[in-house]
Amino acid sequence: MEEKTQTLDEIDRRILVELQRDGRLTNQDLAGRIGVSASPCWRRVRALEEAGVIKGYAALVDPAALGLNVSVFTQVSLERQEKKALQVFEAAVGEWPEIMECYLMTGDADYLLRVVVPDLGAYERFLMARLTRIRGIASIKSSFALRSVKYRTDLPIA
Repeated sequence: MEEKTQTLDEIDRRILVELQRDGRLTNQDLAGRIGVSASPCWRRVRALEEAGVIKGYAALVDPAALGLNVSVFTQVSLERQEKKALQVFEAAVGEWPEIMECYLMTGDADYLLRVVVPDLGAYERFLMARLTRIRGIASIKSSFALRSVKYRTDLPIA
């Protein structure tokens, strides 16, 4: 696993906290919130973007508003944990929009997926038409989320 740590000062951290709260802040508003003038603020934001600390900006959309009412956490175990098998699996799941997150894991399963679909029938179709067709899968275990208790997108910045 590649470790990519950026040295950040207090102003950089405050910029990140504010942009995580509201990515649509104007540079002027952001500068006012962190207590610097607009030009240095803009330069710091650009530097954070260029360094890859800020990876992009997005709107957070309510899944239920789009009829995506079912979240499924799916554990996938492969027959073999060799490089080629991992590459085949990762290439396949990288193409499917239903998979919101995919993690290579330690423990009982090789991968943990978070899948979002409209209903149980859609998950069954996803499972049968896509996931089970990937070569080298030994087992698939699904757990259905009943409700979200906590969901965050902002990272804890010390």
